Amino acid sequence: MQASRRSGQTAGSGVSLRDTLAAAGLNPDLAQELEDMPHKLVHVEPRRPFRDPGVPRDEVMFVRSGILSKFKADATGRRQIVALRFPGEGILPREGTASYGIQAIVRSEVMVGKAADFDRILDAHPELQGFFRSLIQRDEDISYEWLVNCGRRDSTARVAHLLCETAVRSRLNIPDEPLQNPFTQQQIAEITGQTSVNVNRVLADLERQGLIERAGREILFTDWPEMRRVASFQPGYLE
Repeated sequence: MQASRRSGQTAGSGVSLRDTLAAAGLNPDLAQELEDMPHKLVHVEPRRPFRDPGVPRDEVMFVRSGILSKFKADATGRRQIVALRFPGEGILPREGTASYGIQAIVRSEVMVGKAADFDRILDAHPELQGFFRSLIQRDEDISYEWLVNCGRRDSTARVAHLLCETAVRSRLNIPDEPLQNPFTQQQIAEITGQTSVNVNRVLADLERQGLIERAGREILFTDWPEMRRVASFQPGYLE
């Protein structure tokens, strides 16, 4: 669930929930009520799960900085990252237990509130229900795009698509501003359904083709139109 469209913040910077909700079209007074909801700020390290699968999820989360991931594992313990949440985006409460776990991609700050407090605000303001419904639909569109990415695109297009999506969701000024790559090669593999060895090869190929330049964790898109073409990336699903 997204609480921000274009707030000018990068993935690593803390954001105001009120400002990001208002930027997404919500009445600022209602956005302020959500920010004033009783909550705690939690610093989440990427080295271990923040929330395990199979447990009740009677809470609402909003990412203030960093990136959270939802993940599932197969019978052998191999993980698939099935969703990402960037600054200003959130995870809504759900009834019963959650089938997915939550883990940070990088060190993150997360606002965590109780489902009962969140639901009370929604019940008092029907406008909020329609607002969050539209954001849930956006998350659904992203999930469909990821399904196509893993199911139909080749290994190069999968990685290129993830980098394009990450740049747009980080609200970068593309192509002038480089992406601070938040992912390890293993995390990219867990998102795109391949091995970290193959991810390493794909990143090198993208660089050899002149589509990106890498300097440490910085990735500069040197041919953004061609990168989008290789990735089959059409950003309309993120709006």
